[in-house]
Amino acid sequence: MSTELTELAVGTSVRVNVPATSANLGPGYDSFGLGLDLTDTLTFTVLESGFRAEVHGEGASYLPKDERHLVLATARDYLAERGYTAPGLELIAHNRIPHSRGMGSSAAALVGAAAGADALLPEHARGGADAVFQFASKLEGHPDNVAPAVYGGLTISWTEQPELFGAVTTQPLDSVIPVLFVPSFSLATSTARKVLPQSIDHAEAAENSARAGLLVYALTQDPTVLLTATEDRLHQRYRAETMPNSYGLMAQLRAAGHAAVISGAGPAVLCFARSAAEAEQVAAFPERVFGADAGQWRVGIHGVSTEGVRVEEHRQ
Repeated sequence: MSTELTELAVGTSVRVNVPATSANLGPGYDSFGLGLDLTDTLTFTVLESGFRAEVHGEGASYLPKDERHLVLATARDYLAERGYTAPGLELIAHNRIPHSRGMGSSAAALVGAAAGADALLPEHARGGADAVFQFASKLEGHPDNVAPAVYGGLTISWTEQPELFGAVTTQPLDSVIPVLFVPSFSLATSTARKVLPQSIDHAEAAENSARAGLLVYALTQDPTVLLTATEDRLHQRYRAETMPNSYGLMAQLRAAGHAAVISGAGPAVLCFARSAAEAEQVAAFPERVFGADAGQWRVGIHGVSTEGVRVEEHRQ
């Protein structure tokens, strides 16, 4: 028996900002995440009919401009899950998060779509951040990027049971400054996952577990142990063959005493600087390592997104 959906009022409009994220952070494989102050801005408007997307920035040349756009399709699915529909919907996307670089662009799309759709609903029908988190995690398949995109800060997330997810969030010390190295080349997450082994040694797992626990302490209490805390035993070395330049940059940063990791599945590299002076020193590293080829890296000194996705404007 089908349930009739309630139509949203034509003209209702919302604008949301959703942050880039970095997952894993070294040893926190598929569980740790960090929200960054680089955001996509998505504006949704309910139309009388038709579904269209206007895309600026990342993906403008290749993302679909109709109902096939991931954000539009996801927003419609979220509305339907809550018993609503839109006769038509316009999306205007200003994308700043690089695609296929390990910075959570797909999680940002899902979270931004669900959060925008939630804000379009009448107040009594909204599910809020937790509903957005569950919905986007189910679509993404794991919550490591979704959690910081929704809640901001440093997140630890897990799968409670099939299609039910959990997350907690805390804030890193202000003295910890993320520096991102975004390469000109991309890497599909599926490619990065294919090279991982099916099992690892028990002692390796124990070492990784210790580092993951230490990483929370390092980011929130004592950054002097960040280099040790960001050591990984589960994924980075196995992925080196898929992104040799990224792995090489990370390794050389670490050899120089900087707490660098592969961001998510890569190929971006994230380094935790422990001061503004170290951040500037780290940012100049590609020129020393790659010389004339340093231009393949976009370097950014970032803050942490403490809030996650947020509604900037709501018009009815």
